[in-house]
Amino acid sequence: MAITTSTSTATPATTTAAKTTTTGTNSTTGNIAKSLGLGSGTDTVALVKSLVDAQFAGKTAQLTKRQDTLTSQVSTLSEVKSGITGFANALTTLVKNGTLATQLTSSSGVVRASVLPGARVAGTMASVSVTRLASAQVAVTREAVPEGTALGTGSLTLKFGKIDGNGSFAWNGKDIDPIVLTSGDTASLQGIADKITSAKAGVTASVVSDANGQRLVLKGASGEEQAFTLTATPDTANNGLEKLNVGFDGSTSGARMVTQAGNAQLTVDGVELSRDTNSVTGAIPGVRLELTGLTAGVPATIGTTPPTDAISQAVTDFVATYNEVMATVQKATDPITGALRADPATASLKRSLQRLTLTELTTAGDDTPSRLAQIGVATNRDGTLRVETAQLAKALADNPAALEAMFVAGTGATGKGLSAALNAISLAAVDTQTGLGATSARYTKAQSAIDDEKTKVTTQSETVSTRMTQQFAASEARVAAYKAQQAQMETMVKMWTADR
Repeated sequence: MAITTSTSTATPATTTAAKTTTTGTNSTTGNIAKSLGLGSGTDTVALVKSLVDAQFAGKTAQLTKRQDTLTSQVSTLSEVKSGITGFANALTTLVKNGTLATQLTSSSGVVRASVLPGARVAGTMASVSVTRLASAQVAVTREAVPEGTALGTGSLTLKFGKIDGNGSFAWNGKDIDPIVLTSGDTASLQGIADKITSAKAGVTASVVSDANGQRLVLKGASGEEQAFTLTATPDTANNGLEKLNVGFDGSTSGARMVTQAGNAQLTVDGVELSRDTNSVTGAIPGVRLELTGLTAGVPATIGTTPPTDAISQAVTDFVATYNEVMATVQKATDPITGALRADPATASLKRSLQRLTLTELTTAGDDTPSRLAQIGVATNRDGTLRVETAQLAKALADNPAALEAMFVAGTGATGKGLSAALNAISLAAVDTQTGLGATSARYTKAQSAIDDEKTKVTTQSETVSTRMTQQFAASEARVAAYKAQQAQMETMVKMWTADR
């Protein structure tokens, strides 16, 4: 009777345990993890984590190391690219601003001289006399009108030409479309001025005011062939539009002449020249002359000042910057610790920089210096440069034009100046096919591949973790069942012992 009662009591307990285990197996991994260790007493959650970490530790460490290496390579690559492009751009800017070229001088304040873009004026010397400045024709209406006075409608016809020796106007034969004035245009003198200017026919108009009222001022372009007449054709007789006439017939009505159109008259080294503007080119090779007054019998002497000090300083600054860039490249390509030691593009850049002092920067073809090494830029044993100041000073004294030619603004790897040579190195270095640009693309691709591998490892580790968690959960269920059976048997033994 006791046995039957004990069996009947134990069986439901076993069934309950089995149901609990089945429910736990079918739940989520998180719920399984919460039940782990309840049967055996072991911290199976920590055990699973340790096992998974151990399984993927090698792969994870390998990916982390590769990623750290790539990060260092990308950072170093950026530093190298920035260094060489910044160096080349800075030198280009210095060359283009003109401070390293021969500067023009003038003994007169009324004749200013400047160097034309790309020109070389070393050794230029000239004598300039100015007897007349170029001028534009200016005419102003004789009769002032009150502000806001409306004139009649009609049209204005312009003709251009020159004034002959007798003071007569000689038309150039070119017809110009009339300027049509509507009532809106002629509502004020300013409206007429705006219409004339907006026609862009070669004459600008403005309005001046004084105590007597407003007058119209007409101005053409400078030069003797820019003389003009203006003829008004009113829609109705004597509607006031005729007050704007400009002519050379001696009429006392209309506008009067203030300034006559004429050319600048000058002589350069005894050669007489005539120009329609006061900004004169072509008189002296590579030089622009700005005429602001007459030389009054004392010719202006145009000369030059060599940029000796500026070039000396530029060479010193170039060497200092070169050494900074080279230090970055050498660190990057160090055979033991260099982040870019295996990169062919960086190695090529280093070789190009090392050859720069021996590159032909000019094409003089004689005994004048054409390379940096010939003007006192020497190479140290560690690959850096130094300036032999005595040799540089002698080169500047003996061949100033040759050194100036090294700092012209040009293009090309050789023969076009230092700036062009350095730019050629920089462009080759950052090229996206064979230079640092290609290296950058390769590193970016490698970084993307590592990210993909890390994602794959994460997915795999999660899968393994889930599988192990489920396996340990099943094991825990079995242990729990065994313990339940053990407890049942112990209870039965105690009951048997008690009955006896």
